Amino acid sequence: MFMNLLALYKRSTVNVFKAHGLVQASIADSVTESFSAIRTVRSFSGEKRQMSVFARQVQGLVNTFGDLRAAFAATERINSVLSDSEIDEALAYSLDKDMKQKKVHDETLELYLESGSNEKKQSTKTRYMSTLKFDSSVRNLAETGDICLEDVDFSYPVRPDVEILRGLSLNLKCGTVTALVGPSGAGKSTIVQLLARFYEPTRGRITVAGEDLRTFDKSEWARVVSIVNQEPVLFSVSVGENIAYALPDEYVSKDDVIKAAKAANAHEFIISMPQGYDTLVGERGGLLSGGQRQRIAIARALLKNAPILILDEATSALDTVSERLVQEALDHLMKGRTTLVIAHRLSTVQNADQIALCSDGKIAELGTHLELLERKGQYASLVDTQRLAFE
Repeated sequence: MFMNLLALYKRSTVNVFKAHGLVQASIADSVTESFSAIRTVRSFSGEKRQMSVFARQVQGLVNTFGDLRAAFAATERINSVLSDSEIDEALAYSLDKDMKQKKVHDETLELYLESGSNEKKQSTKTRYMSTLKFDSSVRNLAETGDICLEDVDFSYPVRPDVEILRGLSLNLKCGTVTALVGPSGAGKSTIVQLLARFYEPTRGRITVAGEDLRTFDKSEWARVVSIVNQEPVLFSVSVGENIAYALPDEYVSKDDVIKAAKAANAHEFIISMPQGYDTLVGERGGLLSGGQRQRIAIARALLKNAPILILDEATSALDTVSERLVQEALDHLMKGRTTLVIAHRLSTVQNADQIALCSDGKIAELGTHLELLERKGQYASLVDTQRLAFE
């Protein structure tokens, strides 16, 4: 009789089970999105916001258990036959069986939940929560001081025997634009990751106004650095929320969001959308074009207003019209900031205050566009062989 009642219960509560399943799927999607966009989350100090989103979704899942039990108890025949404890036992049995049949074990969530022993968890906590020098003047230093990479070596942890950078030194003068060029695999993207502090040098150091970056808390450093990538990461929320993500721990008014969007040449296309700033962008911004995603990312960086800016191939994948609009927005964004630009197009790099050519993990040449052409070295050769592609 128990199983017959259980079958009757499940038929009468299909909608409740569907709602429960949707919440489960939403949690899995949220975790997957957060981990796949972890560098964007870290660069905007968005960990608290993502944890808050996750907590709300978990609470929603907890709430569905109450709905399930209420629906069970509301089935008159069952309620008249089974006690409260028997209802709970039947519910637990049903959920366990349902989960096993569906096999809804999202790999990312499973990895997160089974992250290892208590010792590993404690090690992780120690690494991220260790007390570093908290200096409220980090923004002042970033606004007024040069950034120097001093004799930096680096190997990725997964391949410690392969040196990516070898004694690399480079000075980014405060308030100027440095263009970083060179062949694929020369170490350009690694420099970006070190400046963002996704990794630390294995030897040497990086300083701002003479202070070693490792003496600052990573979350504080993240507040003074903005990164705009070739493929910017947007979250599956509204356009306005993606722009406001620039300041995840602060209240951001709609006027502030609109102001940033206008400066990024994004306002016009946003207000032409069905719900304007409330329009959902889809998974990873998939409902927007490449140029639109870039302008949203630039608006986000403008709102963040960080004194240090990194542009990693920000216009390389755009068509001519989109590139013009994005480049105008970038020109506005770069004003007064210490900027590092990684690009392959001559039009993007030739007006930089200095150009650094990276080769074999070192800075092989350094100077202005005209100075490097006059030297007739690697940069001049690069320009000669790729001039048509540049223009």
